[in-house]
Amino acid sequence: MLQRMIDDVRDAAGTALRQTSLAAMAAIALFITTAFLCAAAFIAVLNRYGPVEACFAGAAIFFVVTLLAAGTYLLRKRQIEARTAARAKAAASSMLADPALLVTGIQIVRALGVKRLVPILAIGGLALGLMASRSQAGDQAPAE
Repeated sequence: MLQRMIDDVRDAAGTALRQTSLAAMAAIALFITTAFLCAAAFIAVLNRYGPVEACFAGAAIFFVVTLLAAGTYLLRKRQIEARTAARAKAAASSMLADPALLVTGIQIVRALGVKRLVPILAIGGLALGLMASRSQAGDQAPAE
């Protein structure tokens, strides 16, 4: 049984390595193709308008590509943040809906009594508020 799990992991790793190498080769080929297309566009503009205009055209092309890449990055980053927030919200709501957690809470209230539990809950609420404000301040830090 252990050998079968090891073989499965080995096969999965081999498949992932092959897929990664194919993706890397495709990326390199795309880069080379883009370089030749940019060189051809540069030469065409150079022959027709001159060297300064050719340089401006090349800069404009790369500026547009940069804007597209930055836009894609920001969109992807927002999607990841939204997904993370949704997962955290789902995890928090699922903890409160857990019957075992509710039964444990009721048992703690019975064991300690309500009069002893009020100061403990006040301190816990204060600590939770401090942690929440601390995490919100950390979320507002500038992104890298």
